[in-house]
Amino acid sequence: MFKINGSVQMECALLYTFLEVSSDCKFREQLHSLQSQGPFLRGSYYYDDEVELQTDGNRSGHLQNGELVFDPQVNEEVVRIIAAQLAEIGDQFDKEIKARVVNDLVQHFLNENLSGEEITRRMSEAVEGLARAIPSDMEQEKAMLVLAMVLTKKIANTMPSLLQRVFSTTVNYISQQLHNYIVRMLRE
Repeated sequence: MFKINGSVQMECALLYTFLEVSSDCKFREQLHSLQSQGPFLRGSYYYDDEVELQTDGNRSGHLQNGELVFDPQVNEEVVRIIAAQLAEIGDQFDKEIKARVVNDLVQHFLNENLSGEEITRRMSEAVEGLARAIPSDMEQEKAMLVLAMVLTKKIANTMPSLLQRVFSTTVNYISQQLHNYIVRMLRE
């Protein structure tokens, strides 16, 4: 499965595993092909200073034998357990997310003229709006993480062909906004 190496791969592995263990995932085939395509390398809207862009457009150092490589202090089983817990919370939030929010995001993802930064900004606005609208007694960062991942699932359920773009955007958003929270969560 996944192995993590560097900052963005934690987010990739957590989101991938969240989607993999989520209920009502209508895009499992695309999800499994996403891993084999190495979407964490191609078409991504995040930047990893530790990795050089090669002449073929791929980033070096992310995959080893076709799989992501984990930092030794991050346990794959811990990622799986946390993703499963977050997916359970996501099932509760799922019902609270209005179709209009998802459909608006789908339209943004379909708009090829929007930059990766602009789409990430739209995703961020949607997550923040939902975090304010959905009452929750959990910490704000956890709620925002779950909401971003549930939105990813709902967008991909609506239009599976958008999976790679929405996955990359969500990883970018999580990496920019919630990276330190994820590091703390995985080490606890």
